Amino acid sequence: MSEARKLGMERSEEAATRDVTDFILQDILTGALPPGTWLKQVDLERRYDCTRPEVRRALDRLSQKRLVEHVPNRGYHVFEPDGRRAREVSDIRIILETAVAATIVASATKDSTALLRGLADHFDRMTLTGTVLELYEANLAFHREVLALSGNQELVNLVAEIRQRTSSAPVSQWRTRARIEQSGREHHQMIDAIASKATDEFKRLIELHIRQS
Repeated sequence: MSEARKLGMERSEEAATRDVTDFILQDILTGALPPGTWLKQVDLERRYDCTRPEVRRALDRLSQKRLVEHVPNRGYHVFEPDGRRAREVSDIRIILETAVAATIVASATKDSTALLRGLADHFDRMTLTGTVLELYEANLAFHREVLALSGNQELVNLVAEIRQRTSSAPVSQWRTRARIEQSGREHHQMIDAIASKATDEFKRLIELHIRQS
């Protein structure tokens, strides 16, 4: 098999996986697959007209995002959010992220602010043309870059890990177009606060955004 043909097959396979992943995700978010639902791979094959490997890769990907939970020797089920845990995780994130807000503001440059603006614009584009999963990943990319300005990579990694302890907020809260658009506006407001060196305003926006007020 030629390298070109092999590469083409790999790309086709990746595209199919993304499609199946997003189909399952859409059904989770719309309630067609409610929390706690066991996801039998044979049923998903029929439901989405795809192969078993495609289903398995999609479930593994959603499991990494904590939208689906894998129980050894039993299978996969839709993640059941824990309200108490979600609130406590939000509290932890606010403590950590506001603690480095002054450092982020102080270290921001014209170039780093432009990079953040580009990531925020990408999120906005994904609200119009992207899948839900692409929108989620665009959101993560923006927040990782904001935290990276603290100069503390361990903090960036810790916050990423903490986010995985609950269902993948804010995906689970993006049930309306208005909430998605509000998140996009908050991204730009945070950048404005960073660019103008308004640390207190930046802290306020961090808490507002995390709590999805």
